[in-house]
Formats: sequence, structure tokens, C-alpha cells
Amino acid sequence: MTRSARRNADNVETVPMGESGIGTNTASESRDDAIARRAFELYSARGCRDGHDIDDWLNAERELRAETSSTAA
Repeated sequence: MTRSARRNADNVETVPMGESGIGTNTASESRDDAIARRAFELYSARGCRDGHDIDDWLNAERELRAETSSTAA
């Protein structure tokens, strides 16, 4: 590789952590994580039987939404 083909350190632009959106948790990511955890709890409580993943997700989402609205009031 020739010198001209290499990246010059002078041409590298850095972005402070958090401004790039990489490596940060957004509210929707943490919300989705909470829903996934609750959906898995519902799945486990049902004996780990497959076929209800969408129902579990929607029920978990509904529960968490109700919990959030009751604590915000």
C-alpha cells in the first residue's frame, strides 16, 4: 500500500461519545429490552411453550405501558 492510499491521521474526525448515537442506550432500546424481559417471563410462566411470542410481546408492552402511565400520574 502506498503512502497516499493510507488514511492520514490529519483527515480523521472524532465525535464525542453520545453524539454519534453509537454505543449509547436510547430510550426505545431500553424500553424494548424491558418488553423483551417481560415477554420472556410470560413465556417461562406458560411452561416455555412456543407459539405465543407475539401475544407475549403485546401483553408485556401493554403491562409496561400501564405501569408507566400509572407512575407518571
